[in-house]
Amino acid sequence: MSDKPRTTSILDRLNKACSAEEFFSLLGVDYDPKVVNIARLHILRRMGQYLGKEQFVDATEAEVTARCKTMLERAYADFVASSPLEQRVFKVLQDAIVEPKKTAAFVPLSELK
Repeated sequence: MSDKPRTTSILDRLNKACSAEEFFSLLGVDYDPKVVNIARLHILRRMGQYLGKEQFVDATEAEVTARCKTMLERAYADFVASSPLEQRVFKVLQDAIVEPKKTAAFVPLSELK
């Protein structure tokens, strides 16, 4: 039995993170709190979309950490350059384009009985 303490992988630590700020801290990414306060969930969702396309099989811990950092930087940059409304990472915002608000039919009071 080894006395060496088991280290937790970066993916495990990110999975347990409770805030966007923890993600930035764990990965050593600088950020503007004003941007994160407005788009925190959008940034993390976009990072998740980018990570979903990654394959980490046989990658070293250093490689996984570097790739996660790159994905967070990329996701953050998306929201520095434009707004959550423009990026539309959540379905409700995507549907707002596909199904524009329908105007209600106007019924004059004189028609009501």
